[in-house]
Amino acid sequence: MQAYTVEQVAEILHVGRDKVFHLIRTGQLNSIKIGKLRRITDQHLADFVASHETAGLTDE
Repeated sequence: MQAYTVEQVAEILHVGRDKVFHLIRTGQLNSIKIGKLRRITDQHLADFVASHETAGLTDE
């Protein structure tokens, strides 16, 4: 299992760091907290992308 920093996820998704924190705060993107550090696993990221692919299909 791979765990990414908020900055790495922002780069992967081509969004800003604040947007990643917003997605976490609103429950759209799951994460884990280790001490003061926030990490997003590859599974969290895959679930987020899959949910948005599904949502995109229903929006049309």
